[in-house]
Amino acid sequence: MSIIQELKPHQSLSDPLYVALAQGVQGMVHRVIVGLNWTLVVGPDSCGVSHTPTRGTNGCRALPQASDYARRDLSELATLLHSDNIFEATIAIAAINAFHNSRDREGGDENGLDLVEDRGTRTVIVGRFPGLERRLPDAAVIEREPGPNDYPTSAAETLLPACEQLVITASTLLDGALPRLLELAPQAFTVLLGPGTPLADVLFDCGVDALSGLVVEDSDAIERVIIEGGAVSAMKRHARNITIRKPPNSYP
Repeated sequence: MSIIQELKPHQSLSDPLYVALAQGVQGMVHRVIVGLNWTLVVGPDSCGVSHTPTRGTNGCRALPQASDYARRDLSELATLLHSDNIFEATIAIAAINAFHNSRDREGGDENGLDLVEDRGTRTVIVGRFPGLERRLPDAAVIEREPGPNDYPTSAAETLLPACEQLVITASTLLDGALPRLLELAPQAFTVLLGPGTPLADVLFDCGVDALSGLVVEDSDAIERVIIEGGAVSAMKRHARNITIRKPPNSYP
């Protein structure tokens, strides 16, 4: 679902959005696991996940401080957002999520896709999500590796300024594309969706209207799933989906 490399975002992981996400993050790190599909950071009270980059992605190389990321503070791992090693950047996002996606986080249990209507190309989805054909069959889908009815990532520059509703995969946090996507569609009702979505209210000040992410309930089980290369469906058995919306009084 990632659009890594293709959008060539003009903003990096030093964008104010990322700075705001990392502010206030704290707590001792108990464990860091970089799995085949997902990366996990276990904090003092909660866990956070982020999508593991695929081999061949720009910046993919061995972690320089392997075996030394645990027993640090989450705030220290969050600073790895600025690393040129994309594995360290994904650890940073998982650490941020370990703080924001706490077990006591409250919100609705609906799927983020249920928050938008099918308005043809006025509804744009960045990343192909499971069940998309059933929920939003006529929406415009932007994909890094487009299928028969998908748009290439280059279409974002023309589709997003005219869209009314926008759903963005949380993988765009890792490749640095999220700020640019939000900039292209300031008028759209925007949902950030996926297990790696930080349930952080600060994102409501950055152009996001709803956040739909994962809260881990059984950290031991999630660890086993990620170590053994499990996918989202396996993780969801040990977590719950949480969707939160921007407060009505926050709109101008």
